[in-house]
Amino acid sequence: MKIAIGNDHHGVTLKKELVDDLKKQGYEVINYGSDSEEMVDYTKYAFLVGEAVRDQKVDFGILICGSGIGMSIACNKVRNVRCARVCNVQDAFATRNDNDANVIALSGRVPFEQAKDIVHTFLTTPFEQIERYQRRVRDINQYDN
Repeated sequence: MKIAIGNDHHGVTLKKELVDDLKKQGYEVINYGSDSEEMVDYTKYAFLVGEAVRDQKVDFGILICGSGIGMSIACNKVRNVRCARVCNVQDAFATRNDNDANVIALSGRVPFEQAKDIVHTFLTTPFEQIERYQRRVRDINQYDN
């Protein structure tokens, strides 16, 4: 499975830890993020990860910024991307199970062990093929104004 990961200056440390862990688990990880703690604009990296997911170059995306909020807003501008800012394992489960999210956004302040559990849950939880969930995801994907 291929994972895109992107981050701004707030996510450098957590990204490095997650990339190492994901590679140990056998995931192929493509780094679209900054490797410097020098200030950068998160939007660039959110769009790169979103486009990689949209273009099916990767299976899922992970974004990391100060809060996860800005990244999720920016990434959701990319068509057919469903990015959720998640704070815990329950959020990660729900966003995959109910919403078929294909990208998550995390705060760079989340401790590594917690982030590792969140990412594992996100990557291993299947989308539940319930008609109402499918209908909602279809509505989101078809909406373009």
